[in-house]
Amino acid sequence: MQISLKPGERLFLNGAVIRVDRKVTVELMNDVAFLLESHVLQVEDTTTPLRQLYFVVQMMLIEPRRMAQAQRLFREQLSALMVSFRTDSMIAALTQIGEFVDTGRFFDALRALRRLFLVEETILGCDAPRAA
Repeated sequence: MQISLKPGERLFLNGAVIRVDRKVTVELMNDVAFLLESHVLQVEDTTTPLRQLYFVVQMMLIEPRRMAQAQRLFREQLSALMVSFRTDSMIAALTQIGEFVDTGRFFDALRALRRLFLVEETILGCDAPRAA
């Protein structure tokens, strides 16, 4: 997999933070946990339940030493969300996100959560900041 980074952009790779000083393309030759800076949600943007869940999954990638703590928090938040939402499609999406986390597919979980942000904003009737 190839990842293109702009000058000054950061890449979170297996718990390490890498910043590049010029445009560069990085080729990942094996299966690694990574997160692009453009997908990182800042704590001040965790204004809705799904954004808070996203932040917890993000921490699993950024701080793997705190994995057990983050997984407990994820399970608690996911359980609360499963009883909060009423639509079958949202419950199915949350179930899939739980399966992604259970199998270590954190990036897939983040991608699925990002797709739900707009749905959540519509349900809550709020103008939460959009993730990249």
